[in-house]
Amino acid sequence: MNRKTALITGATSGIGMDTARLLADNGWRLVIAGRRSERLKNLAVELADKCPVLSLPFDVRQAEEVNRALQQLSGDWQNIDALINNAGLAAGLAPVDSADMSDWDAMIDTNIKGALYMLRHIAGRMKQRRQGHIINIASIAGREAYPNGAVYCATKHAIYAISKAMRIELLPFNVKVTTISPGAVETEFSLVRFKGDKQKADNVYRGFTPLSGRDVAETILFVLTRPAHVTIDDLLVMPVAQASARDFYRTDEI
Repeated sequence: MNRKTALITGATSGIGMDTARLLADNGWRLVIAGRRSERLKNLAVELADKCPVLSLPFDVRQAEEVNRALQQLSGDWQNIDALINNAGLAAGLAPVDSADMSDWDAMIDTNIKGALYMLRHIAGRMKQRRQGHIINIASIAGREAYPNGAVYCATKHAIYAISKAMRIELLPFNVKVTTISPGAVETEFSLVRFKGDKQKADNVYRGFTPLSGRDVAETILFVLTRPAHVTIDDLLVMPVAQASARDFYRTDEI
């Protein structure tokens, strides 16, 4: 089988993990990346019967770790057909004047700088081959800011801007660039944002059915399987019960 190769960051949970599982079911071979090496190892074992899998444990926030990991790719593994730039997080929910600045650093380093470190390596290889597809995972928060989320929203606005600029930069090189912006997705996102407070995390999804990681993974697969002459440039995916970054229809509020 002539398999295409996808590199997925943030593959140890949520959207990244579900995307790895779905692409494995659909004939791709995978480079899976994430900080939690044990989870990464377990996922690689799970998918090994379905497709070739290479696991790369590293932290996208650390430029040298990214360099070392990607330099390990050899042979056909160097030819990344799709980069799913998914690693990201929200940390805290507070006004700018009282927020924890370490939360800002975590979001900026992961969501912006981490994505850029990956793009710097992979986009250059795609240009040389004159083929490839970059999918940057943004958020509804990248389109609509909301109170107490200024820095998270800013990081996702940045992903949107980076994607638009790269779409133009890569136009002569036959490389596709797509931004996918999900609304509310029930993964570890809120648990991380509220630093393990499960009650607060569960309350985010109270009274409606959010997107699942699988829903976003299926959107990614759809984007990747369009004909060669078609690019899905920018895609917003929302639960039926969500109409904006802040407007939800919750059944317990009827």
